[in-house]
Amino acid sequence: MSNRGEESRKVQVTGKSTYIVSLPKKWVEAVKLGRGEQIELIEQDDLSLLLMPKSVVKEKAKDVEIKISPKDNPNSIIRRVISFYLIGYNLIRVTTKDRFTPEQREKLKDFIRKKLVGAEIIADSKNEVALQTLLNYSELSVENALRRMSVITTSMHRDAMVALGENDHELAQTIIQTDDEVDRFSFYIIRLLKYAVGDSRILKEIGLTTTRDCLGFRLILKSVERAADHATSIARNILTMKPIDSRLFKKVSEMSDFAISIFDESINSLFAKDYKLADEILMRKEGIETYDAEISKDMALADTETRSTLRLIRESIRRLNEYGSDIAEIVLNLTAESTKI
Repeated sequence: MSNRGEESRKVQVTGKSTYIVSLPKKWVEAVKLGRGEQIELIEQDDLSLLLMPKSVVKEKAKDVEIKISPKDNPNSIIRRVISFYLIGYNLIRVTTKDRFTPEQREKLKDFIRKKLVGAEIIADSKNEVALQTLLNYSELSVENALRRMSVITTSMHRDAMVALGENDHELAQTIIQTDDEVDRFSFYIIRLLKYAVGDSRILKEIGLTTTRDCLGFRLILKSVERAADHATSIARNILTMKPIDSRLFKKVSEMSDFAISIFDESINSLFAKDYKLADEILMRKEGIETYDAEISKDMALADTETRSTLRLIRESIRRLNEYGSDIAEIVLNLTAESTKI
């Protein structure tokens, strides 16, 4: 064996169509493979084969205990929980020798309920909060989770325009709270992508084709997440605004509709694997400038405070347009192979 993990074997033929390759003795002993046991052969994207004994194919549960003290900042504790959730731990126990402070306990429980898909609190006492991920990765694919996340994001932007037009602060508050749903799906998808990068079996089970898809979907996920953040930003600005002129609102709403269409169609091009549609989106994206210029003309009619807030809202709408364009560019990269003659 020249290097660890590298060894050559001759292919032998028995009968008329059976090809045989012997297994390295060190590897057989390392995985404790016995006579008559089965090996799963998994074809990789580069046509290589991954060999896995059936006895170790099943996913092993991963447990971890996070030990804290009453002095630890609740946000720091939550960040540690996020890290272990994202890298695939199924049971996460947060424990303390003494007892949690009320703030630590409530913030941790609130975070788990609002932000982690498939996680349930299975223990809740003065010195332990334990969460277990009950949702299997095969039950909710990356595509379905991302589709749901995108639908929520688009709805947030549409609702933001309704709230702006009607000066509806209650709806604006609802939009801000809805951002928690987007974050939940974001954490869950990152968890799946981390699984898939290291295991090609899981890659296929969660609905992806190659490891390159993982990088593409991770970048798209970030764009969707940021698009939702800008819907939240618009909602926060609405809470500080007075009602705006109907004519000015109409133009802002039209600008938003254009940006939403770019974002929506980019997501559609991803799921349809449509290179042509993604290319058309990129040719249309500059159309946002026309809408923005029209708003600028009418801004002089508004008071100073309204003009200032509307500039922030316009910027959030422009960013939605940009994130849609970014997604379309990634779709081009993911689907370029399909355009070969």
